[in-house]
Amino acid sequence: MNEQQPGGVPPIERAAGESTSDPDDFRAGFVSFVGRPNVGKSTLTNALVGEKIAITSPKPQTTRRAIRGIVHRPDGQLIIVDTPGIHRPRTLLGERLNALVEATLGDVDVIGFCVPANEKLGPGDRFINERLDDFPRARKVAILTKVDEASKGEIIDQLTRLGALREWDAVVPISSVTREQLDVLSDLLLGLMPASPPLYEDRQTTDEGEDDRIAELIREAALEGAREELPHSLAATVDDREEREGEDGRPGLLEIYASIYVERDSQKGIVIGKGGARLREVGERSRREIEALLGRRVYLSLRVKVLKEWQRDPKALGRLGF
Repeated sequence: MNEQQPGGVPPIERAAGESTSDPDDFRAGFVSFVGRPNVGKSTLTNALVGEKIAITSPKPQTTRRAIRGIVHRPDGQLIIVDTPGIHRPRTLLGERLNALVEATLGDVDVIGFCVPANEKLGPGDRFINERLDDFPRARKVAILTKVDEASKGEIIDQLTRLGALREWDAVVPISSVTREQLDVLSDLLLGLMPASPPLYEDRQTTDEGEDDRIAELIREAALEGAREELPHSLAATVDDREEREGEDGRPGLLEIYASIYVERDSQKGIVIGKGGARLREVGERSRREIEALLGRRVYLSLRVKVLKEWQRDPKALGRLGF
């Protein structure tokens, strides 16, 4: 097993067995999208991969791990590493997330700097742009997201502002929702990758474990409509799974037992809701997503637990996988 780099991200490997492809014709490498919260990084990752790999939410710091999505093409593979947003940390969790981002960006071949077309450049964008200088190895591409939500004039103005920030290897306007120019972006990113044999098996779209993906879907459902003070305090884990026998030896219902963690008793009441109404909504929403992921019927049991100040507690962070 490989040693992990600071922040818990596995080191990027560049060899995964022999390939029948001519290495001069086949390219494979790693790209990571960066940007302030809610600029569309995870949505772009999912759109390029073609399935839901990373959860999405308008809440800041939704992504908490380096999630790899694999784009398969006849001429190459793009491995997209979706990371937490670069930010000024206020907790030990924040510090560890930043370490995770830095470890990832130090190894990728290309960094895609995402900026929405319908919002002016702000201090957060400039802060992240300055941080890109810390990763000289990677090629830098500016990606103008959400062009479907902006006027032609706004797009032109934003492209001009992006061009003034630095010398980019390319600047590409895209929409993950309408898929506008996603093929152009995919072509461009692959062209910046090194000649390499495939790094993942043909049908593999992520190296995320099933339980981790399930826990993330539960957290995504819990984030929906969460009050302002809640998002950072929410975490989720899968505690147990049990198979029920079906008829004629076929697989039956899969029972999943999971926990949602908060930091204070008052937050527990908010997550559960009056008479358990909100927790039932979270369970129903996440169960539908889990069944779509697994392709089978699921019984989901959720419990809400208080783990006091877990974002600042090293032992609690370890218990939750950070």
